[in-house]
Amino acid sequence: MDTKELLKKVRKIEIKTRRLSDHVFGGEYHSTFKGRGMTFSEVRQYQFGDDVRNIDWNVTARYNEPYVKVFEEERELTLMLVADISGSEFFGTDNQFKNEIITEVAATLAFSAMQNNDKTGLILFSDEIELFIPPKKGKSHVLRIIRELLEFQPKSKKTDVTHALKYLTNVMKKKAIVFVLSDFITEGYKDALKIVAGKHDVTGIRIYDRREEEMPNVGMVQMQDEETGELLLVNTGAKGVRRSYNAYYRTCVDYFQETFTKSGAGAISCRVDESYVKKLLGYFKKR
Repeated sequence: MDTKELLKKVRKIEIKTRRLSDHVFGGEYHSTFKGRGMTFSEVRQYQFGDDVRNIDWNVTARYNEPYVKVFEEERELTLMLVADISGSEFFGTDNQFKNEIITEVAATLAFSAMQNNDKTGLILFSDEIELFIPPKKGKSHVLRIIRELLEFQPKSKKTDVTHALKYLTNVMKKKAIVFVLSDFITEGYKDALKIVAGKHDVTGIRIYDRREEEMPNVGMVQMQDEETGELLLVNTGAKGVRRSYNAYYRTCVDYFQETFTKSGAGAISCRVDESYVKKLLGYFKKR
C-alpha cells in the first residue's frame, strides 16, 4: 500500500469512527468505565448537607469553624487495544475482511478514549508480539494506531492469545481498560486471561465470518491454511469432515464465551456483516 492510498484509508476510517465516537460512544464509554477512584481536590468551608465524615479537623481547629475536604473522581484511564493480526484475520466472504472490522472497532474505541482525555496503547500479536505502542494521548497518536492496524505486516501468520495476554501483564502495571480483538479460533488461554482479568477491566471482541460457522458441501476443494500456509485437498462432501470442522469451530466459540465469562471479563461476538455499532452500544448499556 503506497503512502497516498494509506493516508486516504486512514482518513476514511477517521471520519467514520470519529463520528461514531463523538455522537454515539463518547457518553457510553465515559459512564461505563470509571476512574481509578477519588482523589483530594481542595478544602472549603462546611455547608449545610455536607458529609460530616469529610470534615478536616486540623483546618477546622486552626480557623475555629468547620472545613471539609473535597474529593473528585480521578478520571484519567488507560485503554489498551490488543489486536490479532495473524493470517486468519485476513479472511472475509462479504464486503470486508475480519481485520478491517477489527481496525474500525479499535479506532472507534481509541477516539472514544481520546474524547475522555484517556491514553490509548496498542499491542499487535500473532504467535509473537509484533508491535507494542505505549499508551499516549492525542489525535496524532490515535491516527498512528490506525495506520499500524491498516498496514503492519506481521512476521508470523500463527496465533497465540496466551502469549499476548502474558505480555500485557508484564508491560501494564497499573489497571487499564483492555479490549482483546480476535477471531479466537484457538484455545488454551484460560489461565493467562484469569490473571489479566484479575488486574484489568477486560473485554474480548470476537470477530467472525458467517462462512466459518459451518463448512459448506462443495465437493473436493483445495484449501490453504492462512496461518501455516499449508495446501490441503479437502473433501467437503464427506459428512465426517464437515462434522469435525463444525465441532472444532463450535468448541472454540464455546471456549471463548465460557472462559471470558468465568474470568469476570466481558465478551462480545460480532459477525463481519453485522453492525458492530449495535453490538458495542448494547454491551456498554448492559454494563
